[in-house]
Amino acid sequence: MVRPFLLTEGRVVAPGAELPMETQVVATTEGLRQLGALAFERRAIVEACGVPQSLAELAVRLGLHLNVVRVLAGDLRAGRFLTVHEPRAAINTDVDVLRRVINGLRAIPTAAGRA
Repeated sequence: MVRPFLLTEGRVVAPGAELPMETQVVATTEGLRQLGALAFERRAIVEACGVPQSLAELAVRLGLHLNVVRVLAGDLRAGRFLTVHEPRAAINTDVDVLRRVINGLRAIPTAAGRA
């Protein structure tokens, strides 16, 4: 098993800024064409982003730490492999959105297989 800091080269914040966990990411057409240029986790992220999904969903789907996905998504965005859609600030304070995020996180199965 590879340590998370090795995947991100010791970085804990994506280039430019930290992406919120609800940020939506989707692979670009060029990113899908260039899959062969990517290795391991980066390739898995682009492959999984054939459909838009949040960074939190992506982390769970790939079994990676959220901060690793944030950093790698930032790298992939800079390389134009991914398009990133950050939520508007006004939405972040909407209590209903926050409740849906919390309920979604609670619904994620734990390592023991329980929700």
